[in-house]
Amino acid sequence: MKLAPVVAALDVRGSDVVLVHSGQHYDPMMSDVFFDELGLRAPDYHLGVGSGTHAEQTAGVMVAFERLLETLGADVVVVVGDVNSTVACALVAAKAGVTVAHVEAGLRSRDWTMPEEINRVVVDRISDFLFAPSPDGVENLLAEGRPPETIHLVGNVMIDALLANVERARRRPILRELGRIEGAYGLVTMHRPANVDDPVVLRALAGALVEVSKSCHLVFPAHPRTAHKLEALDLGPDITVIGPVGYLDSLALQAGARLVLTDSGGIQEETTVLGVPCLTLRDNTERPITITDGTNQLVGREPRRIVDAALSVLANGVEARKPALWDGHAADRIATALLGE
Repeated sequence: MKLAPVVAALDVRGSDVVLVHSGQHYDPMMSDVFFDELGLRAPDYHLGVGSGTHAEQTAGVMVAFERLLETLGADVVVVVGDVNSTVACALVAAKAGVTVAHVEAGLRSRDWTMPEEINRVVVDRISDFLFAPSPDGVENLLAEGRPPETIHLVGNVMIDALLANVERARRRPILRELGRIEGAYGLVTMHRPANVDDPVVLRALAGALVEVSKSCHLVFPAHPRTAHKLEALDLGPDITVIGPVGYLDSLALQAGARLVLTDSGGIQEETTVLGVPCLTLRDNTERPITITDGTNQLVGREPRRIVDAALSVLANGVEARKPALWDGHAADRIATALLGE
């Protein structure tokens, strides 16, 4: 979702874009479906790294990408987000003396237990182009001493993808297939280890979801590993657990929901632009603009707080707000900066 608009914006300007897939996300529902639905061409190279520990995965990408980079003669390596592939490719490029551009720079949760936070800070320190999605990202980068001339406030490429695809998503049959109608259900997504790997935490969160579901039916697309853990819990009749969904179905489910409960960073952004109330099941967020200028609330993992916030949103809704520059043209600004236009 972050890469497709950037590739399109560079392609239309006649740039020679080489697309590299690390293989970190290799399940068809976490990879292939996004290429298909976003109209993103097949990767020119696939590193095939696969799963493993953080060290194994990062090292695997670095070894494979270093060999490839030696043959490409690249002027710039563009990395997106905050996953292990992001930091691995950025490190390889920086050590090879190749310009590094980071899309989604400057986001900070200040939670060092999150591997993503370490990745963000490292990548931003070694990048030559820092493309921030929001003013708080610019402030974070300046506070960390990054040169002002390297920082570009461009907006959010996730929103480029959303605005280009949301109407197509609304035409998907997923609500009909689930027997749901728009505005008559809530959406749940959870994937972070802090929420789904600890049985005590997961049981408490499930209890909160059951309470919320008594007032609003919930749809919960779950990774098979999470779904297996949920089978041991009594979720009651008003929570529908389904398998992972593709990008368009995810947008359709968000757009039609009365509220969303999530631990995802991207969904905090998407719900803000869709005007859908979002309750984030975390104690911090690297996207505070979705709170100050959006529809998001941090509710943590304490069940009573989650239930009270959900019932309040169901009764009163939230004010629809959208950050500046989240207008569908972030990728154009990125391409302009990279090409010096």
